[in-house]
Amino acid sequence: MAIKILYEKCTLCGLCIEKCMFDAMEIKDGKLQINEKCTLCKACVKDCPEKALVFEEKEKNTQMDLSQYKGIWFFAEQRQGKLAGVSFELLSASLKLKEKLGEEVSAVLLGNDIESLAEQLIERGTEKVYIVEDKNLEEFQQESYTSVLSYLINKHKPEIVIASATMIGRSFIPSVAARVQTGLTADCTGLDIDPESKLLLQTRPAFGGNLMAKIICKVHRPQMATVRAKIFDEAPIINGKNNGEIIKEMFSSLSANHNKNSTLLKKEKVENLVDLQEAEVIVSGGRGLGEDKNFALIRELADLLGAAVGASRATVDAGWIPYPHQVGQTGKTVKPKIYVACGISGAIQHLAGMQTSDYIIAINKDPEAPIFKVANIGIVGDLFQVIPLLIKKLKSGG
Repeated sequence: MAIKILYEKCTLCGLCIEKCMFDAMEIKDGKLQINEKCTLCKACVKDCPEKALVFEEKEKNTQMDLSQYKGIWFFAEQRQGKLAGVSFELLSASLKLKEKLGEEVSAVLLGNDIESLAEQLIERGTEKVYIVEDKNLEEFQQESYTSVLSYLINKHKPEIVIASATMIGRSFIPSVAARVQTGLTADCTGLDIDPESKLLLQTRPAFGGNLMAKIICKVHRPQMATVRAKIFDEAPIINGKNNGEIIKEMFSSLSANHNKNSTLLKKEKVENLVDLQEAEVIVSGGRGLGEDKNFALIRELADLLGAAVGASRATVDAGWIPYPHQVGQTGKTVKPKIYVACGISGAIQHLAGMQTSDYIIAINKDPEAPIFKVANIGIVGDLFQVIPLLIKKLKSGG
């Protein structure tokens, strides 16, 4: 696959350079050129007024030799020098796949001065940890992370590569799949090995959560997927000797010049990332709030409890609150210590994303609401009366 430039049509208007989000287009020696940063997103093809750019899907002369690809890899996510909990969840998922596939489990870890983090992965059962250390990898950079992981995949040829569907994973894993010319199943809620074909069986919601699709990748490698957080428990520390290996890889093409998207997570404030999957307490609002301004009640209660703010799909669809707050089958899967559902009826799609919470408190004026079937404490009442009373009690220290 490639973007072809029809030079006889190109007028060097520069519109494609302006539109490219990855700085992959440039004019050099009087001609338009495409560099190695191209992710084949095809935005330039769509926007070219002269139709001078064409997307070509080249036929391969030989079939991919699938026998070259061995092993199960997961991307170990670190933030500010600490491993994210999703890394241990992916390790747990990888070890479960190993039970059925019999392949070696390896992690890829990018950052700076991170060897101690690699040791944490080994003590939980990782057999190999490939690390690339560089000052330019200390914070997440989309282009750098894409280039390094693509390089490692092409070099070592793993059969399976999984990452978490966090802000980081969703930002760069699709670009990696495009670079290595394979498929990607995003936002999976389940991973397994098909007993007959021994292929990775990837499960994810489809058609608004009304159908669970099972997807396999037959003819391309690696088989790639991003996985929702909190689907798998974290892999525990294994007592006794662990014989994992740390492999230090070199990658010389890193630059301190970030692209337009490279500092995505660094620029965003933590509260705007809405990291529901790491929150220990979540207060969620549903359609019972009536309108968007009433989310102020949810936010006030959440602030007093030191909680994150969640939401049902109905409120997100209505435009009352942004999508990153959505909990459920088509949103985020969460597992906090305490989940407070306010004005949420408890549709099966919402329950799928939160019913494994340690303790569930539900507030709803309908005594027959399905949410009460999974709640540890159910409060039948008008949330506009109940929540202000809770807020008053918390403020008084009672």
